[in-house]
Parts: sequence; C-alpha cells; structure tokens
Amino acid sequence: MKALTTVKGIVAPLDRSNVDTDMIIPKQFLKSIKRSGFGPNLFDELRYLDEGRPGMDNSTRPLNTDFVLNQPRYVGASILMSRANFGCGSSREHAPWALEDYGFRVILASSFADIFYNNCFKNGILPIVVNEQVLDGWFKNVAGNEGYELTVDLQAQTITDAEGNEVAFEVDPFRKHCLLNGLDDIGLTLQEADKIKEYELKRAEIHPWVFGQIK
Repeated sequence: MKALTTVKGIVAPLDRSNVDTDMIIPKQFLKSIKRSGFGPNLFDELRYLDEGRPGMDNSTRPLNTDFVLNQPRYVGASILMSRANFGCGSSREHAPWALEDYGFRVILASSFADIFYNNCFKNGILPIVVNEQVLDGWFKNVAGNEGYELTVDLQAQTITDAEGNEVAFEVDPFRKHCLLNGLDDIGLTLQEADKIKEYELKRAEIHPWVFGQIK
C-alpha cells in the first residue's frame, strides 16, 4: 500500500449526498479481485452515456460532458469532495480500489458509511469527516476558482487552502500510523515476519507430523 503523508491537489466536487458503492463502481465490474484497473470505470454510469461492460474500450465511449470528472478543470484531481453518507450501500472493497486507481487519495464528506470508511484506510485513502458549513465554503471556492487546491497534512491533521486558512480534522491514531507508513493488513503482519518464522520452526520441532516430517 502506498504511504500517505501530505496531499496537495486539485479538488473535484461531487455535490450530492448518499453516493453509494454501486454508483462508485457498478456491480458488473466486480468480477476481478485485482486492486488495479478499476479507475476507468469509476462512477461509470455518471461518466459515460452508454452502458459500461467489462472489457470495453473506454476511450471510444461517449462521455457525459456535464459530469465533473469529464471537465478539463478537474483533470488530475487527487481530492474528492462530496456530501453526507458517502460510500453507503454494499460493502464492496472495489469502491476504494476504483477511487485510488483513478488517483484520489483523500475524500472529504460530512459523513461516511462505516464499512466504506474502514475500507478506505485499508487501501491507502484518507476519508475525512468535515463540518457541513466548511464544505459549503469549499464547494463555493471550487466553483469560483479553476484549479482550486487544498493541502492535506496527515501528520499535522490539517487541511489548508491557498490563503493559509486551516481546518483541523480527527483521525484514529492507529489508522494514521498505518497510512503514514503504507501498512495494510498484510504489511502489518509482515512486520512480525521474524517472530512468525521463529514460531513455525519451534512448532515443527514439537509437532513434526503437522509438517509431514515423520519417517
């Protein structure tokens, strides 16, 4: 998992509540269990004017030019801003996979669905709960300023705009540690690789039949 320390980037506004995981990555794209390759189908039903299917050449599909991610001013955005209950619906981990594969490292919203919120941290994305009034101000700033950027500093737990205005946010210390160091569940386990190896060697001595060592 890629570490996340500071993200300074363009903010893409998705001004709607109850964005569910089927909207983030539609069900027909859930056949793969690889974490990569989902970015082109992020928000598929909103981005394209036709019905998407696995294996389609997305470069030839008709675009919905009204959708935020298809607008030139938001190309390369790394921060997604939305409203309440982001990530509701089914618990598919493909949703954060698609967001991360597209290039989003931070999501700002007034609230998140619990399972989606947890899945973000496990996949290198920082979901931040932001006061609704603060979000209102940022939505106005994004609309009025092309290329509007925010800087998210995970270590300091702050979000700063170009004028230096700063907003603090909360994050669980353990999750913060994992993001800062790029540690998912596998990475955390591998930190104890030496102890695991030592345990397996001792277990093989005590219970050799488990390892097929009986002659």
